[in-house]
Amino acid sequence: MSSVLAYILATVRRSWHLFLTIAKIMVPVMILVHLAQQAGLVALTGQLLGPVMGLANLPPEAGIIWATTLLTGIYGGLASLASLAGSLDLTTGQITALAAMMLFAHNIPVEQSIVKRAGASFGGTAALRILTAACYGAAIAWLSELTGWLTDAHPLGWLQGSDLLGDANDTGYMAWIQSMLFSLSLTFGVIVCLVVVLDILDRTGITQKITLLITPVLRLSGLEERAAPVTTVGVLLGLSYGGALIIEEAEKQAFSARTRLLALSWLSLSHSLIEDTLLLLAIGANAVVIVVGRLLVTLVIIAILARLTYRSANKSGQPVEVASNSENC
Repeated sequence: MSSVLAYILATVRRSWHLFLTIAKIMVPVMILVHLAQQAGLVALTGQLLGPVMGLANLPPEAGIIWATTLLTGIYGGLASLASLAGSLDLTTGQITALAAMMLFAHNIPVEQSIVKRAGASFGGTAALRILTAACYGAAIAWLSELTGWLTDAHPLGWLQGSDLLGDANDTGYMAWIQSMLFSLSLTFGVIVCLVVVLDILDRTGITQKITLLITPVLRLSGLEERAAPVTTVGVLLGLSYGGALIIEEAEKQAFSARTRLLALSWLSLSHSLIEDTLLLLAIGANAVVIVVGRLLVTLVIIAILARLTYRSANKSGQPVEVASNSENC
């Protein structure tokens, strides 16, 4: 009985430590983003993105939705989508393109602050996400338009009756405080579950098996094998959780700057494949585009980044850590 209690206390302590690491970043940024919303900066950003949406074969309203997503996250973007659904006339290809953009680039202030704390550039990884999102979304939207693929009309009026997404126009402080406290509580709860699950996977040897399974992918991308477990967690469950673990593991295992960059760049582009993907599938996005396509694009980008950083490190005479044979990819 005492050993069980000791395990529970140790789990709570570790979870609390991870939570505080994330909360110290999340809370100030969430406050700043809310103030920006109150000042109308989110709507202004959406208007500025209107011409960009035109280049991506999307209506100007998509700029407001993506701007909200960039600054607040997937749920904020979906709430904005719900509020504009009645005036939107989108095809399945266009909603899929917008969904892909939302998945690649969302909640930039909070998530890239975590990335910066974990050891990679805020501006560099944020630019990587936004540029990838814009290019991939435009490619899907124009491919749909030019080939006739996914061109069926996709009405979204039903979203205006959804209470799950919340009210995009409710910007009162009490509603925001309740939402923030809920988000923080949910984050802590998920971290506790995550710590327990990871411990079970590690004790049963499943973590090692998963690592072996993804080793070929790691070799293709150039990511160091030691970073595989925590990167896998972030890919499946989210950047916040994966970032917190990378912060912890990087200190324990002394990850090189290059390893942190590659792992965090991967997480920046593809994370939370379970929750976020299901949310966007629910509004009618094409699964192949937002799951398979997103992962393939991420793999290609990280492989290129690995090659560039490997050559750069070699030229400067600095030691580099790479996955086995990754330099031969």
